[in-house]
Amino acid sequence: MTVRTTRRVFLSAATMMAAALAAMACGSPQDTASGGGDSAAPVKVGLVYSQSGALASYGKQYIEGFRAGLEYATKGTNKVGDRTIEITEVDDAGDPAKAVSAAKDLIGKGVKILAGSTASGVALQVAPIAAQNKVLFISGPAATDAVTGANKYTFRSGRQSYQDVVTARSFIGDPSGKKVVVFAQDGAFGDANEAAVKTVIGGAGATVSSVRAPASATEFTPFASQIKAAKPDLLFVAWAGTTAPAMWQTLDQQGVLSSTTVVTGLDIRASWPTFGAAGNKISFLSHYFDGASDTEAAKALKAKVGTVDLFHPDGFAAAQMVVRAAQEGGDDVDKMVTALEGWSFDGVKGPMTVRAEDHALLQPMYQAKLSGSGTDFTATAQKSLTGDETAPPVVAMKG
Repeated sequence: MTVRTTRRVFLSAATMMAAALAAMACGSPQDTASGGGDSAAPVKVGLVYSQSGALASYGKQYIEGFRAGLEYATKGTNKVGDRTIEITEVDDAGDPAKAVSAAKDLIGKGVKILAGSTASGVALQVAPIAAQNKVLFISGPAATDAVTGANKYTFRSGRQSYQDVVTARSFIGDPSGKKVVVFAQDGAFGDANEAAVKTVIGGAGATVSSVRAPASATEFTPFASQIKAAKPDLLFVAWAGTTAPAMWQTLDQQGVLSSTTVVTGLDIRASWPTFGAAGNKISFLSHYFDGASDTEAAKALKAKVGTVDLFHPDGFAAAQMVVRAAQEGGDDVDKMVTALEGWSFDGVKGPMTVRAEDHALLQPMYQAKLSGSGTDFTATAQKSLTGDETAPPVVAMKG
């Protein structure tokens, strides 16, 4: 378990405005306020995320986004009022046990704000720790719907799976009477995607069926034949692993991509070459890609990181939320919670709202297309869906 602590001290010209800005109920997280608490003590923040392991690339984007967001939200001071924001970074390697251990250790050292969680399994284990110890937890790229409504101390800075699937639904308009096929591998990943499509798109009136392939499959012609025979209005593909290039090539060669609307999620930029020649024929639901928005926050992020990728906005929003919590709550975690509930702010993606009832983060989502090929693929937004259009159903707070 790797721990890295960073402490930066700057002078803030904005401090004089603290009292007035602290009274604002919503607005830009760039506003600097004192937030109460011990004015000499730092605001301690623990970031527990994947620096190594399978999701290290996601974690790298998250922390780059967080650093850019912290600079943006504090106007370059890395301070809230006169208090330095002290960041401790811990590598959980995507292991829930390591994340729980790290969270407990940080809490023992006086940290009252935790953030991170690149993996869904990690987020679901850290959330109860936050509730038990009454500390703020802002989950990151972890997309599981179960983070929403987990407890009063748990929030999220990224999107959730429901928002992905409702974006896929938007490609076929009114789903009533439409036929949807889910093509996925056997296993938990495929099960979760099939269940989500049945709930979100089937629940809106579509007939949903599935074609499932063994995870070990390397020949995909029989599955392409099944899909064509079903004549779906929408094919939703949920795929992971090294067989993706062969799978997409087969769907293209067998005419599936030209026979119906094929939708899948647009992952990080490094994965785009796996689509091969099929890339130009697929419709993508997207959380984010470079150029998807032109907000002030997006410009600030791009200026810091260069090419913006999928999970940079999650880190950026997490920093904005941390600053908001510290501004308004000081050292009182319950006041931090109150400050975030119902808060609307301008993020990288555009207007963002933390829904008070269950802490879902309402945010824009995108329909996208790829042009070019291989490592030269570029993405463009075909349509932007608002936070209200992609809002998940309100769930009861569990704790």
